[in-house]
Amino acid sequence: MTGIECIPIGVVRSPYRVRGDAPRQGRLADTIAEIHIHDAYMPGLLDVERSSHLIVLYWLDRAERGLLHATPPGETREKGVFSTRSPARPNPIGLGIVDFVRREGGVLIVRGLDALDGTPVLDIKPYSPEIDCIPEATGGWHTKK
Repeated sequence: MTGIECIPIGVVRSPYRVRGDAPRQGRLADTIAEIHIHDAYMPGLLDVERSSHLIVLYWLDRAERGLLHATPPGETREKGVFSTRSPARPNPIGLGIVDFVRREGGVLIVRGLDALDGTPVLDIKPYSPEIDCIPEATGGWHTKK
């Protein structure tokens, strides 16, 4: 296997300083955050304003990486980390679907991002309701069977 290299394209600026500050899920909060895109990647923002929502992939740089079990909020039993949204995982990649508020040059103003201040941003993609919304999908730990 060859090495994998992720190069941050930007950094999050948010009011969340430590893990306990952030909401359980970003979509559950109305907090405004900024994504500062590094100069080299600013050309990639062309037409980003056409999207009302964005998918943000970010590196949870302060998360634990050795845990393979987690207990989701409101649960009493551990689950495998891959069946949860715990930030503690072997490759702590965060995924957030955010409301795109506006762009100010190389800064994207977004709502609903749960990333801590200083979190490296790996990628940004437009959210597509035709592709990304799966109405018949079933959930993870929170789905009652």
